[in-house]
Amino acid sequence: MLTKLISTMVVILLLMLGWVLVQRLARLFARRHPEFGAYREGGSCGSGHCSCGNADSCERGNER
Repeated sequence: MLTKLISTMVVILLLMLGWVLVQRLARLFARRHPEFGAYREGGSCGSGHCSCGNADSCERGNER
């Protein structure tokens, strides 16, 4: 039982650290390749934020 708990905690920690690594690599890639635009983290029309810059011009900007 204890080994299952500890292994679960280790897996969750590794997943979180892996996600931090993915974000760091994405920022580094964006910095090295500015022709693809700036690194944008999060934000989509479904979450109430629109990544198109202007909520009025977004197709789903007014939906919540």
